[in-house]
Amino acid sequence: MKLYNLKKKKEKVSFAKAVKLGLGFNQGLFFPNKLPKIKKKYLKELLKMNFIKRSTKILSMFIGKEIPYNNLKKYVKKAFYFKGPKIVPVTNNISCLELFHGPTLAFKDFGARFMAQILSYLNNGNELVTILTATSGDTGAAVAHAFYKMKNVKIVILYPKNKISVLQEKLFCTLGENIKTIAIKGSFDDCQTLVKQAFNDKKLKKKKGLNSANSINISRLLAQICYYFEAFALIPKKYKKNLVISVPCGNFGNLTAGLLSKSLGLPIKSFIAATNTNDTIPRFLKTKKWDPKKTISTISNAMDISQPNNWPRVEELFKRKKWSLKKLGYGSVNDKITIKTLKKLKKKKYISEPHAAIAYKLLKNQITKKQYGLFLGTAHPAKFKNTIEKILNVKIKLPIELKNRANLNSLSYEMKPNFKKLRKFLLEK
Repeated sequence: MKLYNLKKKKEKVSFAKAVKLGLGFNQGLFFPNKLPKIKKKYLKELLKMNFIKRSTKILSMFIGKEIPYNNLKKYVKKAFYFKGPKIVPVTNNISCLELFHGPTLAFKDFGARFMAQILSYLNNGNELVTILTATSGDTGAAVAHAFYKMKNVKIVILYPKNKISVLQEKLFCTLGENIKTIAIKGSFDDCQTLVKQAFNDKKLKKKKGLNSANSINISRLLAQICYYFEAFALIPKKYKKNLVISVPCGNFGNLTAGLLSKSLGLPIKSFIAATNTNDTIPRFLKTKKWDPKKTISTISNAMDISQPNNWPRVEELFKRKKWSLKKLGYGSVNDKITIKTLKKLKKKKYISEPHAAIAYKLLKNQITKKQYGLFLGTAHPAKFKNTIEKILNVKIKLPIELKNRANLNSLSYEMKPNFKKLRKFLLEK
């Protein structure tokens, strides 16, 4: 598999190198040189397979012979050992695709665990690797647990102080060992800027073996394609020709993966890019002007991102496939409407959380009666226990994964968004 740098297209690397580097020259994202296409006849066979076998087949289409098929299957099985996606009906023609049944109760478990397996295979445990990543909520826990106690791998996670839920924080800030966490006194965009500055520092990058586990890493992105195929396999046949998927968007990795599944040949009719008040992309799609504003804190904190990293990949895919961005659904929902939507979902006997509620609201607004809609449930409602209990006046039982960590002390450091201080930390810790 060859990938090219979106900022310097002459820079072409193998899958292994793209995984190890994370980003290319000038912080450029890697993108597949060839976009595989599944023939309709083979697609039918593929959809009959179980999740592990199908996922291995899909990933092998991108990775090729770089990882022998039997090895790849072994790593996929290790990565996706937990319960796969689940479809829960909410209305006659709308269901939630629940992706939060993994070890850290979020969709990011799929990508983070696959990346951990692949990096372990490529590294053979011999080189020192420092995974530096930023999180607006769920990435931190998924990455921390995926790489926990892994030989010669150190994890450093930056997150905006007081801007993720307490239970989200507890999941990854209480581990210790090879996991270091830093509460940055700023926004998620500040955290992302620090990560990019670190990757721009060639001496630091080489000395510490820097890599990133955000959705900028191609291994995470490819792994997420797999659950779109599983979703399509799970829905009734009568809905397969008119499927609309609404994706709650923060860094836009999840949407990119969905669009790549469509590029492969999965006949999804359309997608909706759903954001909260941090609506850079909806405004861009409407006005064609790129105008990121200061990030606003909301109850859907994982989407509190004004400069989404993966958007260049979305644009590149549309350009390569000769698709029109005008056909991409979009919209933004503020906290007030999010709260109203959570209450409406409760009346329909479905307890949701803010991110999924936003995706549901925009889906309900834009879907037709002849279409079938899926909105992505990206995190377990228990991760937002205090918020949901207050809004819905319900008691949410903590899953064991959260219960085990809820009362542990945070091991986090605190830091202003200052690169010199971060650099010193990375060199010393």
